[in-house]
Amino acid sequence: MCCFRTGHHHPRGCSKSNQRDLPCSRIRGSGGVMAPPKKKFVKKQVAPIPIEEMKEGILQGNRASLARGITLIESSSPKHYAAGQQLLQELLGYTGHSLRIGITGVPGAGKSTFIEQLGEMLCEEGMKVAVLAIDPSSSLSGGSILGDKTRMELLSKNPLAFVRPSPTAGTLGGVHRRTNETLLLCEAAGYEVILIETVGVGQSEVLVRQMVDFFMLLVITGAGDELQGMKKGIMELADAIVVNKADGENRSLAEKTKKELNQILHFLTPATKGWTPGAHTCSALKKEGLSELWQLIRTFEQKMKKSHVFDSRREKQKEEWFHTMLKERVLTDFLFNEKIKETLPLMEERLKRSDTTTTKAIEELLTLYKSGIR
Repeated sequence: MCCFRTGHHHPRGCSKSNQRDLPCSRIRGSGGVMAPPKKKFVKKQVAPIPIEEMKEGILQGNRASLARGITLIESSSPKHYAAGQQLLQELLGYTGHSLRIGITGVPGAGKSTFIEQLGEMLCEEGMKVAVLAIDPSSSLSGGSILGDKTRMELLSKNPLAFVRPSPTAGTLGGVHRRTNETLLLCEAAGYEVILIETVGVGQSEVLVRQMVDFFMLLVITGAGDELQGMKKGIMELADAIVVNKADGENRSLAEKTKKELNQILHFLTPATKGWTPGAHTCSALKKEGLSELWQLIRTFEQKMKKSHVFDSRREKQKEEWFHTMLKERVLTDFLFNEKIKETLPLMEERLKRSDTTTTKAIEELLTLYKSGIR
């Protein structure tokens, strides 16, 4: 039998004789070496999400398991959403035992330094501290801007602390839609104090106020100028206002600002029933005044628990968060409806041409949406 490439004869059954029916590309590569047969593509099997293993890791305080659990909750994948809710449901009985503190402030008030130093102080006392930093997402790239783990490098490395930036991803008020659920996972992991930092002064503070027990506003000296850009409503949310950077030559100015703030607070409605908010000074950089502020927060906790305001606020917060999440879920379901996605751009064009009113356009979209869910 003749090999069609070489012209040599080979006996029947010879391995080389069997190559006569194969194309040249299968016999020799460019270098004259035998080319391997093409591998058959096999779709990779997706491993199931280890919910039970993740749950046990979180309950044992494993930070890696906690981080994976939070990533699962933050995911927009339907499969991950279901798994995240299952994980949360199984951990729900281990939540509710932490002290939740919200911290906001004007730009340059030193929030990151304050949180890091306060967190380090609490860890030195043997407490476990979690920091959930609401990080604004870039409107262009969608990426986080602040990089809180970089800003709180020392606290991030502390074995008793857990720092988690949470990109807002354009949600209402700049608060990530899963921050409340992330808080619950941290509680299940045994964190006794949870600090939630917000990006600035705005709607995000209102939503964070609905998650925390004690809300703190950080400002710097020059209260007259600072208060011009600070909404009265934000001050009314605060249980305490802290004038930071009260050190060196700035100390006397900080004391002046403190007095001015206390005069303003006297005329505002307190954020918490039975508690009179006040202004205080501290220097996070010098670690001055932090112990006094922590004692103030502890006094607040004891007093509010004794009057049952603490528990009633927690109950009210669950109700408020339920309605917030319900509105978001309904809106998401509406906007991702196939018929709505097709019709919405056309309706927007009609509005631009003044072919319809805004109210009538909304009514038509709602009618279309309802017809698809009947």
